Amino acid sequence: MFERITLPDNVLPPVSPYCHAVRAGDFLFVTGQLAQDPETGKVVRGSIEDQTHQVMANLKRVLDHAGSSFDRVVMARVFITDLRFLPIVNEIYASYFQSGQCPGRTAIGVTGLAGLGDVEIDLIAYCGK
Repeated sequence: MFERITLPDNVLPPVSPYCHAVRAGDFLFVTGQLAQDPETGKVVRGSIEDQTHQVMANLKRVLDHAGSSFDRVVMARVFITDLRFLPIVNEIYASYFQSGQCPGRTAIGVTGLAGLGDVEIDLIAYCGK
């Protein structure tokens, strides 16, 4: 069985029909997060640094709400509109894993993202004991 996890709308309103995460067995599948400002619901139009920090903050909100953390993430996918930004995204992304142990990951160059942001990241976290 599985459990859908949706944050309260005032925390991070969905931009389309989805739930923020699904817990299936011992795993949590976190929906791809954009650089969406939870207060306005709009995608941050700042630098790639600003966008990446917002994406990671949004992922943290979902993980926290589901009772998990970055240190329990086993796999991530990074979608980015310009691979020249990848070194910057990598540096910021790595700083959120306090244990220094980053999960498995795939980085994918795309021609566009929903909301017209430049970076989106989804995660799978282990939630077992």
